[in-house]
Amino acid sequence: MATLSAPLLLPPIHTSKSRHTQLTFQSLNPSPNPRIFSFNSFVSNFAPLPAVLSSSSVTVEPGSDVTLRRICGTHVPDHILCRMEELGYVAPTPVQRQALPALFSGRDCILHAQTGSGKTLTYLLLIFAVVKTQRSAVQALIVVPTRELGMQVTRVARMLAAKPKEGEVEQKACTVMALLDGGMLTRHKSWLKAEPPTIVVATIGSLCHMLEKRLIKLESMRVLVIDEVDFMFGSKEVSSLRKLLTSYSSINSRQTVFASASIPQHRRFLHDCIQQKWTKNDAIHIHVNPVQPMPSCLHHRFVISGKNRRHETLLSLLQSDEMQSGIIFVGEQSEKSKKAGNAPPTTLLVDFLKASYQGCSDILLLEEDMNFNSRAASLSELRQGSSYLLVSTDIAARGVDLPDTTHIYNFDLPRTAVDYLHRAGRTGRKPFSDKKCTVTNIIMSEEQFVLQKYENELMFNCEELIV
Repeated sequence: MATLSAPLLLPPIHTSKSRHTQLTFQSLNPSPNPRIFSFNSFVSNFAPLPAVLSSSSVTVEPGSDVTLRRICGTHVPDHILCRMEELGYVAPTPVQRQALPALFSGRDCILHAQTGSGKTLTYLLLIFAVVKTQRSAVQALIVVPTRELGMQVTRVARMLAAKPKEGEVEQKACTVMALLDGGMLTRHKSWLKAEPPTIVVATIGSLCHMLEKRLIKLESMRVLVIDEVDFMFGSKEVSSLRKLLTSYSSINSRQTVFASASIPQHRRFLHDCIQQKWTKNDAIHIHVNPVQPMPSCLHHRFVISGKNRRHETLLSLLQSDEMQSGIIFVGEQSEKSKKAGNAPPTTLLVDFLKASYQGCSDILLLEEDMNFNSRAASLSELRQGSSYLLVSTDIAARGVDLPDTTHIYNFDLPRTAVDYLHRAGRTGRKPFSDKKCTVTNIIMSEEQFVLQKYENELMFNCEELIV
């Protein structure tokens, strides 16, 4: 077992008491197996432990001349590297510097790095390095927790898997299938029978359905990726995930990659991965920026508001910020509220903003209970517009990649520090950008201790806005 940490590349966190800023508001009128660590529990020990370097650490020395192409060397086909550079991926991020040499050496890895740090491209480059497109079989499987994340990963994989130029190399293009909840399973069945895709991106539910029907075979799989692994092990489908890791394929015939921005008690998790035979014995935990899990470009702040004035408080913040693109996170509707026939809080907020806020061209909704087509349409509209405001439940906290998002508003505080980390990670996602982004929390006075707990666990400083 080994943990490999990248050097601290970001400035240290200031631990002084929160500063106070004046903001004038307008007057407005209308568990699984107990032997295995469960990610469901509240993360009371989230602060990363000091990393332990392996005896033969694999690193790429920092330097201005180090490029992704140089790190990939002869491992990744040239036409993939050319396409990668056309898409703007030239300089490696810290996680790519640290992880790619280990992955290319054949090690099973746990990729543990900030949201927006380049983990998806990291494991995709590994996949393109090992698959053989001449072979008609599923050779790589990427398992994701949500349809939205699956759509994002599929899009990037297909952009990279462009067909080689004529005469450049004699090989087929790499095919990528999105096997996601709510997809067209009939069309997928026909595709699988005709010629299996090289890469499959799947949600666990749809994947298990295909495996049980014996419509998809994994005996030729060379790479298995479990993205957002902490979320997956904390979900109701954890038994299906364990079966995938141990029954449908063997650790001896595949390379296994786990990825997430948040892996509480990561040393225990690495131990369990090896003990439960989810990974090989030489699996390595690569933890990038372990001292600072939150991106440094984020400015955190909070405002205390009465329960009945939160809509007006949010509206004042939006008008003061004059932001172009943002996401407002709202808590799930309680079962008691549903049974009483009340409208969801997301719907109430969207209706209020459409009637009161004129600063954004698109105000859209994204929540778990929406059908898949409506969810996909909302995301498609956001990507095409120059400014947007997305009102969402936590379904948007993982996998939704909207690089132009500059503001996050927590209309309701998240339930855990890990959820806060993933919500905040929806902004500040433009690589190498020094643009400041803002995370704003609207809280009641009695919730202040919860926010302070998140500050301590995630090591950030939250500034109060005085009304």
